[in-house]
Amino acid sequence: MNGCFRPPIIDRSGLSYATAVENEIDKTFVGNFAVAVLENGSVQFEKFQSANKPVDRNTIFQVASLSKWITAFGIMKLVDQGKLELDAPISKYLTRWKLPPSHFNNEEVTVRRLLSHTAGLTDGLGYSGFEDERSIQTIEQSLTKALDADSGRVGPVVVGIKPGSSFKYSGGGYTLLQLLVEEVTGKSFAGYMKEEIFTPLGMINTSFDWREIPSDRMCEFYNQDGTPAHHYKYTALAATSLYTSLSDLELFFQAHLKGKSGEPIGRNVISSETLRLMRKPHAQQWGADIWGLGTILFAATENFDFIIGHDGKSTPPINTAVRLNPKTGDGIIILETGSPKLATHLASEWVFWKTNQIDTLLFPSLVNGMIIKIIGGWIIWISLFIFFCMRQRRTPMISR
Repeated sequence: MNGCFRPPIIDRSGLSYATAVENEIDKTFVGNFAVAVLENGSVQFEKFQSANKPVDRNTIFQVASLSKWITAFGIMKLVDQGKLELDAPISKYLTRWKLPPSHFNNEEVTVRRLLSHTAGLTDGLGYSGFEDERSIQTIEQSLTKALDADSGRVGPVVVGIKPGSSFKYSGGGYTLLQLLVEEVTGKSFAGYMKEEIFTPLGMINTSFDWREIPSDRMCEFYNQDGTPAHHYKYTALAATSLYTSLSDLELFFQAHLKGKSGEPIGRNVISSETLRLMRKPHAQQWGADIWGLGTILFAATENFDFIIGHDGKSTPPINTAVRLNPKTGDGIIILETGSPKLATHLASEWVFWKTNQIDTLLFPSLVNGMIIKIIGGWIIWISLFIFFCMRQRRTPMISR
């Protein structure tokens, strides 16, 4: 995947990337935008833009599937504490809901496989949320049939392929992990995450409970055409409904690094060994390592590690992205509303700018585009060949 036939970006200065970000925003900006570029764990560049209500580093965004990475952090704390086993059947911990019978062995569904999307779940969720909070389902109801499943998804969480056999993205798997946290801790999922993760890390602007978010601190939501959009609420908090700010995500980012004053990796919330385990390869696609335990592996680094992070995307358009090189402390954090692709695009460009590699999320679309171009080229050549053959047959022979 190295370069994928793209020309390398020669100028690696922070200024050139900052200029590129500003140029891209000028072309595609719709609603709200916040970005931080970090080097060696320190913020080097921040930019904010808004269509109406001002945005700053403490403005709170809903971050869609970026929530999964933070959820995984909370799950792995329970593993650190010995309250969860990565490879035990999840049925060991569940009493409120059970996976429905399937053609496969449900006892092979484990925490490790749920975190890495290799548990064999075929829901493919994708949640759209509820405009009316009175419609929000319980976790058990959502697992049985999510009424806010994205278009084209039927909703139930079920084992449809052999657990451990392949990667299959599953939002429902993280809703199952949400239930697991509540069963193991005896607390609400949002309450556990606040008490055990956000408060110890100093993430004062962060919550999985929308009712805790001050309305004057919340960013505005926009449709892609720039018109105001509704704020949707979710049952599937762990999968898609974290609220946080750029400043708090900088703290979460820095918790993966040794602090400037000697603070330990993991900040005594989880161990450095556990953080390393989270970025070990657990799932492959296209022959490449793509997923760890809750984190995407965006590109290999020279020290046999990975640039890690996660993205989020939902409708009305929310797009969020984080990229982090744990070795160098370099990275980028982007939060935005109104555009379905801007954050992912800029974060992928950051990976290419730093490594000359195409990152995990961009590679399949480039490959598909190349395949379409190759097929299209062959169709043109075959069509031209047939055309000239037919023309040759229709040309009358001249007698000599």
